[in-house]
Amino acid sequence: MTTRAFDPGQCPVGRTLERVGDVWSLMILRDAFHGLTRFDAFEKSLGVAPNILTKRLGALVESGFLERRPYQDRPVRHEYVLTEMGRDFGPVLTALLAFGNRHLAKEGIASCLVDRETGQTAQPVVVDARSGKPIDGADFAYAAGPAAGEAVHARLALMKVLSGRS
Repeated sequence: MTTRAFDPGQCPVGRTLERVGDVWSLMILRDAFHGLTRFDAFEKSLGVAPNILTKRLGALVESGFLERRPYQDRPVRHEYVLTEMGRDFGPVLTALLAFGNRHLAKEGIASCLVDRETGQTAQPVVVDARSGKPIDGADFAYAAGPAAGEAVHARLALMKVLSGRS
């Protein structure tokens, strides 16, 4: 049996999953959005082994989602703060929360997003910033961008054929 390493090529989904596509990385980012910044707080919240946490925090720093900053000199201790790129990942986590609540919460909603001012439960949707249309139907399609290489064009053409939309 041969094992092939995943190559995302120019695929933005593949590139993102390559950096945050494991459970611990996503849970660390979730906790960072809740305001956690310190190793011991992540460890306590997640119940994750220190070696795994160290590895995932390092990968998130290296990928640009978190910034490592010293907050104590003796001994030196660091906190992990969301970068601009990390903050831009917030809507992705919100979409995962909404999907999980809608499709996977068999026992009922355990946590949700609420409006801080009114306390009303939010109903997260992804919308196009230009038109305001929800991106959940036939109004939108994936297309090659200006930097798309031959492989992207070929994959999108194949998807049209395989989906019967040619």
